[in-house]
Amino acid sequence: MNFFEKLAKIKDKFDRINEQLADEAVLSDTDKLISLSKERSDLIPMMEAFDKYSRVISDLAESKDILENSTDKELIEIAQMELEGLKEQKELLEEEIKVLLLPKDPNDDKSIILEIRAGTGGDEAGLFAGDLLRMYMRYAELKGWKTEYIDFSEAGGLGGVKEAVVSISGTGVYGELKWESGVHRVQRVPQTEAQGRVHTSAASVAVLPEVEDVAVDINMNDVKIDVFRSGGAGGQNVNKVETAIRMTHIPTGIVVQCQDERSQLKNREKALKVLMARLYDLKSSEQNSEIAAQRKLMVKSGDRSDKIRTYNFPQNRVTDHRIGLTLYNLSDVINGDLFNLIEQLKIADRAEKLQAEV
Repeated sequence: MNFFEKLAKIKDKFDRINEQLADEAVLSDTDKLISLSKERSDLIPMMEAFDKYSRVISDLAESKDILENSTDKELIEIAQMELEGLKEQKELLEEEIKVLLLPKDPNDDKSIILEIRAGTGGDEAGLFAGDLLRMYMRYAELKGWKTEYIDFSEAGGLGGVKEAVVSISGTGVYGELKWESGVHRVQRVPQTEAQGRVHTSAASVAVLPEVEDVAVDINMNDVKIDVFRSGGAGGQNVNKVETAIRMTHIPTGIVVQCQDERSQLKNREKALKVLMARLYDLKSSEQNSEIAAQRKLMVKSGDRSDKIRTYNFPQNRVTDHRIGLTLYNLSDVINGDLFNLIEQLKIADRAEKLQAEV
């Protein structure tokens, strides 16, 4: 299917959706109405680009006709000048439409479960995991997203993080943060280093799209549930009442726990949400294991040698190894300014997909 056939097919689909939205039967069906409205909204950027492209094609044809058939010198001169600008517009619009035609990740609009774990490096790895947690929480705040702790455990006595699990809710959260899955490495002088030597430590990040119950079929007979006393801050009943929940999915060996809430029921609901997200991620990874781009984003061992990004504090430098990008504003990045970094990852991803389409 060529470029124009794809556009025509999408235009037909858009017109059919508009017809359905005018149907009284659809207007009285709330679920159908919401679904079609969302589908129409997703197609609007494509339709706007298509309309601009159609006008440019029409104007190009008119200018060429003048150049080929007119004898008016002034009109020919104007047409010649307009032709160059129209050709440039046509090329730009074609690139824009090619990007819009790329298949969209169905998870991009979803909220996420963010998991951060200290890797190799002892206490310094825990401190770095804490830095990453604050970085993402700050970015979420700047984006206007809602954050909620699901599980948290400290590392060492210096305020580091052994493991943190956070729910981040909002529109398009997964589409923004899915690039963060992987092993992050830090190079800096630890607080415990008396001789000023630079050490290297690591922490792993997993970004899992939240899923609806219908997306993952869990047989609760396959889930072992343990109740225990919370070990973290949570109110007067902490360490007195067993409210923390640990769920073990026996077929896969996946273990999740939640101890953030005072209520056992709420902890159970949160733990189940994380379990569903991990099972969905496992299922998706298995289905897409042959895709190289997917493999590059998977969280692996947490070892220093397996990294997606390095944060070098002495040089105020952050390097994303997947796209060969180096920025010298680490102090801003670690304080939540991920905007440029994420945009560059999006651009690289689009470029790779466009290349694959050729």
